[in-house]
Amino acid sequence: MTTPADDPHGLRVLAEARRPAPGLDGPPPPLPGFAASGFNPLVADTAERCLRAVHGEPPAPGRTALLLASASGDLDTARAIEQSTEPGRRTGPLLFFQSNPNAVLGHISARWGLTGPVVAICPAEAEPGRVPAEAYELAALLLADGDADRVLVVAVEQTPDGDRAAAVLLSAPPT
Repeated sequence: MTTPADDPHGLRVLAEARRPAPGLDGPPPPLPGFAASGFNPLVADTAERCLRAVHGEPPAPGRTALLLASASGDLDTARAIEQSTEPGRRTGPLLFFQSNPNAVLGHISARWGLTGPVVAICPAEAEPGRVPAEAYELAALLLADGDADRVLVVAVEQTPDGDRAAAVLLSAPPT
């Protein structure tokens, strides 16, 4: 686990989760309402594992912001939408819903009773399986502004070598 001294912004790391992870073979479980892509189930499963490490079962107390960081975005849904626009094909309405990265964050927020801000960013630099520096910087701002007591950051990248996700639950350092 990362220690507060490891974070350049001085934030406390309350919990971490990663996919893939030891003992977790195969894709994350399907997510009702999301089709054609493993991106959103990966976001939800990684977030779930991170939140459970601290809170056990939903709901989570206090104000927790959600921050999704992905340079690649949901490539599978983008491909499915592109293919559905070919002549003679019809685009399913779920593809439009899930093409918005905040849709899965709304699902997580509703499931866990989270009441903080919901933000999705496309960082300039991203390394699969790691939370980018930009996400830590934005989390620090959300905490400093008083918008949240905690920030759940989920970083997801889809690559030819496989999808990777990392989540951290952060809080401000103790005073």
